[in-house]
Amino acid sequence: MAIVIECNDIHKSFQKRNDERLEILKGISLSIDEGKINVIVGKSGAGKSTLLHILAGLDKPDLGIVDFDGINIHKLNDDDVSKFRNQNLGFVFQFHHLLPEFTALENISIPQLIAGVNKTKAEERSLELLEIVGLVDRSDHRPSELSGGEQQRVAMARALANNPKIIFADEPTGNLDTTNSTIIHDLIKKLRDDFNLTFLIVTHNQDLMNIGDRIIEMRDGIIFET
Repeated sequence: MAIVIECNDIHKSFQKRNDERLEILKGISLSIDEGKINVIVGKSGAGKSTLLHILAGLDKPDLGIVDFDGINIHKLNDDDVSKFRNQNLGFVFQFHHLLPEFTALENISIPQLIAGVNKTKAEERSLELLEIVGLVDRSDHRPSELSGGEQQRVAMARALANNPKIIFADEPTGNLDTTNSTIIHDLIKKLRDDFNLTFLIVTHNQDLMNIGDRIIEMRDGIIFET
């Protein structure tokens, strides 16, 4: 089975007010297989989101390597890592972060336009994705005209815009009620099954944990068990 992303000996610490260093990640090594739902669990402060952000190129480790198809993403300069994220990775967070002045269709089109896709093809792709998430009839609605669950589904569609190899999700249902959470969980399973899509998800949600192919538990900055 293909490995999508791999990290070796990741360390991360932060400066405290008293000049001491707070060690968050203590030598994490991990590989993520293609086509699996990988769920990172653990108590608050265990280092889950920090690890997710480092693997996704949103933050840099103090020490260690993040390898994506032979590319150490933290050796790239800021412009190149931004381009890499746009073309290879998808992101879904607890809050949808949709641009309020743009419609659902336009929000999904923007990552494609940034990647150099022409407007017509971007809009065609965006409509296809809205169909997948069940919101094609809401394509011309702005975020303020959508429910919270609908906004998050648009965010899911946007994450898929450039055919990413992996979706990083940090508490993707943390702001949703049970009904809308279930819709997102079912959508994640559908994307895995229909498109062999890989997910790395941080969550406290037990129902979301239950759909995981692999549970990665973190305690005090280390992987306790996988």
